Amino acid sequence: MAPVALSARRRWWQMLALVLCCALLLTGCTLPQVSAEERLFLPLSVEFLDEYVLPPQEFEGTQVGGLSAIAYERQSDRFFLLSDDRSHLAPARFYILTMQIDAANPEAMQIADVSLEQTIALQNPEGEPYAPGSIDPEAMVLSPRQSVFIASEGDTSLGIAPFIDEFDRNTGEWLGALPVPRRYLPGEQDGEPVGVQNNLSFESLAINPGGFTTQNGYVEPFRIFAATESSLSQDASTDATAGEPIRLLHYLVGEDLPTLLAEHLYPLEPTPEGVLFNGLTELVVLDQGGHFLSLERTFGAMGAGAKLFQLAIADATDTSGIPRFVGDLSSIQPIRKQLLLDLRELGISLDNLEAMTLGPRLPDGSQSLILLSDDNFSETQKTQFLLFRLTGISN
Repeated sequence: MAPVALSARRRWWQMLALVLCCALLLTGCTLPQVSAEERLFLPLSVEFLDEYVLPPQEFEGTQVGGLSAIAYERQSDRFFLLSDDRSHLAPARFYILTMQIDAANPEAMQIADVSLEQTIALQNPEGEPYAPGSIDPEAMVLSPRQSVFIASEGDTSLGIAPFIDEFDRNTGEWLGALPVPRRYLPGEQDGEPVGVQNNLSFESLAINPGGFTTQNGYVEPFRIFAATESSLSQDASTDATAGEPIRLLHYLVGEDLPTLLAEHLYPLEPTPEGVLFNGLTELVVLDQGGHFLSLERTFGAMGAGAKLFQLAIADATDTSGIPRFVGDLSSIQPIRKQLLLDLRELGISLDNLEAMTLGPRLPDGSQSLILLSDDNFSETQKTQFLLFRLTGISN
């Protein structure tokens, strides 16, 4: 066909396409609209698969309970679980365990077994076990340099400060500490309390998956994120209908001293009527683009509840230069949240859910997500593992 004829035919098809598009618009058939905020989030979906209750037991001379953090290591296919025992029942510690997922029925995968393998006791900076009451371990992540970072809530009633410290994952030896801003330390200023609130301090830790170890032992810098369960005393909201403004810390950890890069405002959901406790209990990093999962937990007259959110922090304001959250906060862009699941809708009895991790790949290749409850060493509560399938992430 001659070049002139080809050009004429192309123009004819372009005109036809334009006419068809105009016709669709005139008949009310428009393309779906996606808001700018919705484009910030990943297309996540979560599917509940199973519940497993760990039987009450003792292991290596310790009472297994108070499990408030969980982390999964893909290389060894092992889980690390932190107990929040304040060295009262046994030295402060974490456990290593295995989990078997039964995929005999692909439509109904379930946790077949959970087996404890090892207990690691933590050592303080002096190389001794933590004294009773001197630590309140609540959050933990595995780092790419063969260590664990553990957050302690401290105890404001005894003047014990919170911390985020690093420990050897094999021996429990203390290795170092992340800098905690002064405004987080409990005390008074102008006769008013400041710092973390008692039992509402560091409850969440998350690590960016970007760090890795090369053959020569060099570990790329990695990022750690930490958040308190509720607001600092000086930030506490006076509006009963508003959620507490929580601060989320963003650290860079490498061969040099760890650096606090930024801080962002995390808006906790408003406390529902009849709820006594409402807080942020865990964070998980999803990718390199600033997407997270968060777990918020409630307890009140209707029992325990929990909600799972997706977070996007890409455009959140750096609040590290704001000494306190007071008055109109409209100039601050908070971390954006999107509700993924209200766990009350699962139709099962929920316990005190405090821990969360991305687990192994399921037999069908999809990503597992595991939540864990803290039984508070109570005979009326349970250590509850919840297994989910998470889709919409690429890692």
